This record gives sequence, structure tokens and C-alpha cells, in this order.
Amino acid sequence: MDARITPMHARVHQPCAACRMLRRRCDINCSLAPYFPIEEIDKFAGVHRVFGASNVIKMIQMVEETRREDAVKSIVYEATARIRDPVYGSTAAIFHLQKMIEELRSQLETIKSQVLELQQHRDELQGILMNNVHSLDLFSDMHDPMFGESSKVQEDTVWDLEPRDERRQERI
Repeated sequence: MDARITPMHARVHQPCAACRMLRRRCDINCSLAPYFPIEEIDKFAGVHRVFGASNVIKMIQMVEETRREDAVKSIVYEATARIRDPVYGSTAAIFHLQKMIEELRSQLETIKSQVLELQQHRDELQGILMNNVHSLDLFSDMHDPMFGESSKVQEDTVWDLEPRDERRQERI
């Protein structure tokens, strides 16, 4: 059996996106491999274009190991923003969001004043309605001196709404 043939179950180390792009051998101790897998070569391409590979390695090594993943995410975000807007980078997104916040605050203040205005209008209408209902109750409780009894209509009163034509009844 030939010594150069490796068993099928042996693991082949794939280069990371950084080593693939830089055309170098990727060993197990590669500092970029955990953060730039081969599937994310576009991410590293943007980071390399903006910061350069050696600067990225230095930045990652400056950060404590528990926070390196967040640092890489930040570097990728800044590189993407810098490619989109070379002058302002991620600051453009921050300015845009601050402008949106101010517009939303202004809209909120406008809506709050409209709500207060509508509540005052509702209160005025309720006051008018209550005064009218109270006036009707006072009017219905009054005694009519002409008739000598209360003018309040009793619930059991039957109303004859058909007009009486006495002449017509006499003819029949």
C-alpha cells in the first residue's frame, strides 16, 4: 500500500476565506479562520479592501479573546459601510438614524397635541350633552299651573294619535 494515500475518514483542513484570498497556506493556528470561513469570502474581501489583512490581524489580537467575535462583526460592518459610503462610512447610517429619531419625535409631539385637543373637544361635547339632559329632566319635572298637575308624562299613558272627525261619525 502506498504511504501517500490517506484514508477516506481523514479530515482535510480547508483554508479560511482570508488564506484563500491571500493565496497562502492556512494552518490550524490561523487567527482569521474562526471569523472568516470559506463560505464568507465576500466578507473578508471587503474587510481586506478597507483595512488590509495585517491590520485586521493586529486589531483582532488587540482585543481580549472573549470579545473578538464582536470585534470582527464590528470590523465587517464598518468595512461594508465604508465601501458603500467612502466619506462617512458607518457615520452616515448613524446620522440617518438620528434624523429619523428627530422626525419621529416631532410626529409624536404633533400626535400628542392632537390627542389632547380631541380629548378637550370630547369633554366639551359631554358637558353640553349633560347640560341638555339635565335641562330636559328639570323641564319634565315642572308642574304646569294651567293643568294643575304635573306635565310629566306617565309611562302608562296611551296616546290616541288618529285625528277625530266628529262630523264623519255623525253621518254614519
